[in-house]
Amino acid sequence: MKHFVVRHADAGDRHRWKGRDEDRPLSRKGRRQAEAVASRLRDEHIAKIASSPFVRCVQTVEPLAERLGLPVELAPELAEGSGATGVLKLAMNADDSTVMCTHGDVVDALLEHLRGEGVDLGKKPRCTKASTWVLDVRAGRVVAATYLPAPG
Repeated sequence: MKHFVVRHADAGDRHRWKGRDEDRPLSRKGRRQAEAVASRLRDEHIAKIASSPFVRCVQTVEPLAERLGLPVELAPELAEGSGATGVLKLAMNADDSTVMCTHGDVVDALLEHLRGEGVDLGKKPRCTKASTWVLDVRAGRVVAATYLPAPG
């Protein structure tokens, strides 16, 4: 089974944003990236879309959710600072392919965990904004991970 871990799209400069960081929306560039993510994943067999409750993550997967007719389910375990545990738990407990939108620090923690488990991530694993890691899960274990760079 495949799961898709998406790092949120561009949301501008965190330090220039005046409100709560959780409320920081996507920039114009980020909205274009979100549309491109939706185009890239629209033909995948996806049963569920989960997102960190942070606005920028929800906005990243909304175009995909609209195209697929699925709701965006808020998942606090994907929030910034949550580490790899939430992503792994969601992936291992899913009955079908899931898109999970999260933050760079969570993706970094996930990649570190996978590398420690012996999963080949290539020479230098990356997680640029709006990029996706495709996890191949078999028998309750991630057996492979493929990087899809940020579209366009």
